[in-house]
Amino acid sequence: MATISTSILSFNSFKSQLPISSKPNTNLPQTHFRFQLSNPRQPTRLFCVAEETPATATVDPSSEAARRLYVGNIPRTTTNDELQKLFEEHGAIEKAEVMYDKYSGRSRRFGFVTMKTIDDVNAAIEKLNGTEIGGRKIKVNVTEKPLDGVSSTLLQSEETPFVDSPYKLYVGNLAKTVTSESLKSFFADKGNVLGAKVSRVPGTSKSSGFGFVSFSSEEEVETAISAFNDAVLEGQKIRVNKA
Repeated sequence: MATISTSILSFNSFKSQLPISSKPNTNLPQTHFRFQLSNPRQPTRLFCVAEETPATATVDPSSEAARRLYVGNIPRTTTNDELQKLFEEHGAIEKAEVMYDKYSGRSRRFGFVTMKTIDDVNAAIEKLNGTEIGGRKIKVNVTEKPLDGVSSTLLQSEETPFVDSPYKLYVGNLAKTVTSESLKSFFADKGNVLGAKVSRVPGTSKSSGFGFVSFSSEEEVETAISAFNDAVLEGQKIRVNKA
């Protein structure tokens, strides 16, 4: 059937003509109504087609979240000062911080840099993302938002306090799907596991790719290293050594 588009009315101008009980919720995504004529040779009939425009979220470009950069895969020896000097070459910065594991004191191989302006942010990403530092190709982007849709069960399991001890292992090259609970279960076959923890990127559920397992004795640590170094856990060969 041939149709002729006669007009397009915005939702705001059209809603005033609707009966009160028929007015849509204005908190919903913006909607447009397009009126069309049926075949002009036949008696005129008007009908409308609703066209929904998705709502878009706006981010304040002056906020710290919009100016904070995630810097990943940096060498383990990189310090705060070195990270700051690297980014100062491409714009003004407010602060630079390498993240360290609170149990082992070792660098987690990523950090955060807060730039002064959005222009500085864009320049740093363009110049530094994918470049090699100390033989490692670094990743630079705006920090990830907390994951609103993350399963509460997963978050609760990851919030279980880690039981530390002098007899502790570092477990590297973990698959992204490994949880603290599955890590503990994996190592429980070779000793009395006191605690296990998968390290995660702050504010998200994203695994950092490594974790720690604590035991009750040095003998159990040695046994676990012999049994599990280069073993496959959830599809990836893991690295196991003393923390």
